[in-house]
Amino acid sequence: MTKFLMTALLLTQILPAGYWPLEKSQPIIEKTQTITLSPDLSKLTDGEKKAVAKLIEVGRIFQKLYEEQRHAEALSSYRALEQLDKRTGSKPETQNLLMLYRLFQGPIATTLDNKREPFLPVQPSKPGKTLYPSTFTKEQISQQQGDLLDLRTAVRSQVNLASDIESLKKYPALQTLHPKLLSQLGVARPGVDFLYAVPYSVAYADDLMKAYGLLNEAADAVAKDDDEFARFLRNRARDLLSNDYESGDASWVTGRFKNLNAQIGSYETYDDELFGVKTFFSFCLLQSRQQETTALRQAMKGIQALEDSLPYKNHKKVREDIPVGVYDVVADFGQSRGGNTATILPNESYLARRYGRTILLRANIMRDQNIFEGTSRTLAAAVGEEQAKALTPDGNFYRTLWHEVGHYLGVDRSGHRRDLDEALQDNSDTIEEMKGDLVSLFVAEALHKQGYYTDAQLKSVYAGGILRVLQNNKPRRDQPYNTMQLMQWNFYLENGLLSFDTATKTLRINYDKYHEVVGKMLERVLAVQYAGNKAESDKFIDQYTNWDENLHGVIAANIRAQQKYRYRLFKYAALGE
Repeated sequence: MTKFLMTALLLTQILPAGYWPLEKSQPIIEKTQTITLSPDLSKLTDGEKKAVAKLIEVGRIFQKLYEEQRHAEALSSYRALEQLDKRTGSKPETQNLLMLYRLFQGPIATTLDNKREPFLPVQPSKPGKTLYPSTFTKEQISQQQGDLLDLRTAVRSQVNLASDIESLKKYPALQTLHPKLLSQLGVARPGVDFLYAVPYSVAYADDLMKAYGLLNEAADAVAKDDDEFARFLRNRARDLLSNDYESGDASWVTGRFKNLNAQIGSYETYDDELFGVKTFFSFCLLQSRQQETTALRQAMKGIQALEDSLPYKNHKKVREDIPVGVYDVVADFGQSRGGNTATILPNESYLARRYGRTILLRANIMRDQNIFEGTSRTLAAAVGEEQAKALTPDGNFYRTLWHEVGHYLGVDRSGHRRDLDEALQDNSDTIEEMKGDLVSLFVAEALHKQGYYTDAQLKSVYAGGILRVLQNNKPRRDQPYNTMQLMQWNFYLENGLLSFDTATKTLRINYDKYHEVVGKMLERVLAVQYAGNKAESDKFIDQYTNWDENLHGVIAANIRAQQKYRYRLFKYAALGE
């Protein structure tokens, strides 16, 4: 037997059918940059350190829940992969696949040509993930009544009924918090074609009961050092069981914490590709940069004037003391993992109107030099070295900050008083994220006139706005961030903010048109949100998502050619990584 055949036989033995071979996994591994976040926790008190340990345990639970939400076979396929790796002696073939699972948080990879493929022997991903029964179509779900589309419920069928009733009986606290649910589930229903919804606290009862206990233990540990943070943790613990985030969000947004903060719960809906309404679990543990936070809060006063300057008529009253904080990421889990630079929460409009929102800026990600060098190369590949020089880490920091403020400003409900997630469904995230982008760029001119930005900082913010829209592959329609970026790219081309030089095969930024063009597109976006018409939002998206291989494709190829990395894998010193 030849050496080649022996090697082939060995690889066949290592990797059963359905597992990606080395030649498929290795190209992605080679394009993956590993970033380790290791903030100094030594100055935390003993109580805060104990709280950190408990909160990390909660984060691990949330990681498990997120993977479970996204794919029915995620956890079982990972256990099988671990066993295979151990059985075969941790060869590169299985080690690569373990890394892919961590990178993509499940058994479905995004390939170099932006396709989603299973790299383990599992079924392809479903638009509704595991939050809707896979045996029912979107139309069948839409036809049924009740609370099926509530944001923190799992839609169930007859096959789930017994286990849901068992969970309620197992935990009396759930019966107390949801007093009518057990009797509702006990009503006999003929046939098996009916659907019902249960709160996440019932669907994931065992895990969320554990999280409840750990959050209270963390609160006990930190109470002497930071009673407001402890109060938030206790409120959030109860929220996880009640499935109502009001008490936790109120104490989170209005609290003035000392050294620690945390994003805990399920907020974002972009993983729900079926209706765009279900939230997915996320956990982010943060350590405050106190001096930077204090300075930034002072600079954020007076945003009512910016709200009033936006190109729409129905301006609202906004809070001018937005709770913004600059942080280092200690550890991320679930939906927040992957290098998220900033968030503004809560998303529910009634809570935002009642209590405001909090902005979390992740400085150790935004200012990581290795990350910045990669983004600089991307911009240079698209617009040339000279125009790319305008980009700085500070510019990207401020563009990101005002993107998050942008979610706080502008339209937050349709003219018919409907929540935008309900009105625009799976288009809501795309339109809302585009609003955040455009507001950050539109208000830049006013901030410059106020002296908030220097000339160089303004140009850097503008350069960051162009970097934001660039794509290295034609985006899929189910990618809200990429879709809205392509829309801006095309609008900028149509209106002269960007032009394409056929000789150099590069884009040119026409800065003199920046404010005008951004304002024109922002006006359109705000109008779409105010109308709250799903069909109109479809037309808007379709209008600006065309892809020309002789333009977009050329720029994308330039970017790919210079990109050392396509993916980032984040590790955390606090997790022992």
